[in-house]
Amino acid sequence: MPRRKRNAGSSSDATGDSDDSVEHEKTDSSQSDGNTRANTRMTRASLRLSQSSQDAPPDVKQVVDRDESPPRTPTGNAQSSESDIDVSSPSASHDESHAKDPSQKDSDSDPSHRPKRRRFHESYNFNMKCPTPGCNSLGHLTGKHERHFSISGCPLYHNLSADECKSVQVKAIDRDKQDEERSQSQTEESRHATRHQAPTPRQVRYKEKVVEMRRKRDSPLAKEQKEKNMEHRQSHGTTREPLLENITSEYDLELFRKAQARASEDLLRLQGQITEGSNMIKTIVFGRYELDTWYHSPYPEEYARLGRLYVCEFCLKYMKSQTILRRHMAKCVWKHPPGDEVYRKGAISVFEVDGKKNKIYCQNLCLLAKLFLDHKTLYYDVEPFLFYVMTEADNTGCHLVGYFSKEKNSFLNYNVSCILTMPQYMRQGYGKMLIDFSYLLSKVEEKVGSPERPLSDLGLISYRSYWKEVLLRYMYNFQGKEISIKEISQETAVNPVDIVSTLQSLQMLKYWKGKHLVLKRQDLIDEWKAKENKRGSKTIDPSSLKWTPPKGT
Repeated sequence: MPRRKRNAGSSSDATGDSDDSVEHEKTDSSQSDGNTRANTRMTRASLRLSQSSQDAPPDVKQVVDRDESPPRTPTGNAQSSESDIDVSSPSASHDESHAKDPSQKDSDSDPSHRPKRRRFHESYNFNMKCPTPGCNSLGHLTGKHERHFSISGCPLYHNLSADECKSVQVKAIDRDKQDEERSQSQTEESRHATRHQAPTPRQVRYKEKVVEMRRKRDSPLAKEQKEKNMEHRQSHGTTREPLLENITSEYDLELFRKAQARASEDLLRLQGQITEGSNMIKTIVFGRYELDTWYHSPYPEEYARLGRLYVCEFCLKYMKSQTILRRHMAKCVWKHPPGDEVYRKGAISVFEVDGKKNKIYCQNLCLLAKLFLDHKTLYYDVEPFLFYVMTEADNTGCHLVGYFSKEKNSFLNYNVSCILTMPQYMRQGYGKMLIDFSYLLSKVEEKVGSPERPLSDLGLISYRSYWKEVLLRYMYNFQGKEISIKEISQETAVNPVDIVSTLQSLQMLKYWKGKHLVLKRQDLIDEWKAKENKRGSKTIDPSSLKWTPPKGT
């Protein structure tokens, strides 16, 4: 009974023998042609095995398949060019040249027998290229990467080729391995030795060798070398590095090349070109919102390079995919931040979270906040801080609105270290509520507070607006004739420095006859009162606060 013809896309194993791919045609008219094509169809693996067995010496019976994966590029992808090129090794391409004939067109078109090819635009930006004239951006000064996009990593600028850079890198790796083995062997011997021990004979010989190499370079440059250097300078100008050969000893030149390669590698890491993209999270899925990020946050690399992050809005755990987030939400028992609820009025609540007791939550909160703050530097050392998290409650739980952190023991009486309103709640009055709540805590502590500097751009705008509102409200309710900045500070808990700077910005502070006078500008007060009655801004109710200052503050 004849067997059915197997589809080209359903071949069983890419490493099997060529006999396994022989199939008979179902009809008699095309049976002979089918047998001919099937008998000549050979996979890449079988061709490689047959070629290796022919070239191998008689005593070698088998050749283990080598990893034919292409070299990695700075972005982690396979090497490619603008056209669709083969990514196999030179030996594999040589084997394919024997196998490609008219009778094997069908086998070449089989997608299961071809490696996955990537086009250039999937890995690189076409607009990025090396600025050195005549450079094709191939190779790198360190010899570790296949491409470069800056002068610091350009082999042509340094009068080298890509192959020379790779050979230097191989020699450096071998030398580092030898040094490591030598240091490990000497560790046990020198563990109990004296602190100032004599140099070893090997070190003495190496030092003499270096001294001799440097002594040879005391002679001036030859005339031919000077002419060559002058010709190189006239031809390339500042677009190429000057010729460094014979200017110094080989030892010093090698040290200089090492320093150049290390600096190029450090610059490449700073530019974010080693990993795919710039290693910056572009968007996050947070509850029912998808938020565009503003700044880089130091999430782990395996999460940062994804581009999109999925964050649980209750426990702030970050995940890689929507499926993982959905499974997590099905079993996540958190519906509000950990810690004590110290304020509640309507749907608004504020929770006090201790960075020492809930370290993981506070670290995740800081990583999330860094996506929207430029000046924030606190990520993991959260134990000395208290976090006050504001939420808005509905039937699904308490959703994060914003937060601010403050030191447990601040010698400068800072009442805010970091403050953030989530982007989906901005321009709705929640930022002023957070600021007002921080000053309410300062009033309960009977202290005068001020935010920690430097403030971000949005933070400075928010605080300026809040201080202006506090001063105008105080002026509106003030009925006396003489006013004191000290009295304003004691009643509002705002630092006198912040009060003076706000009065100056409002042009309400005047120096007259040797005294500073505070002007009561009725036009500004009336304008503020009209806006407040119109918009009905959100405020903090001091009677809803259930909080006592922590001990030791």
